[in-house]
Amino acid sequence: MAGLFSKVTRFLSTPEGKRLTSEATRRAQAMAKDPATRQKIADARRRLGKPR
Repeated sequence: MAGLFSKVTRFLSTPEGKRLTSEATRRAQAMAKDPATRQKIADARRRLGKPR
């Protein structure tokens, strides 16, 4: 498993890896600000938090 982790780490330090990381971060932040996404998260929390 250490081999896979080192390969991923090496990839993320390349220019393409940095670009993909930046793009993923930007998209995640945009989704977090979306009211529809926030509502879905609140609904899921409400459903999962209820005792059965």
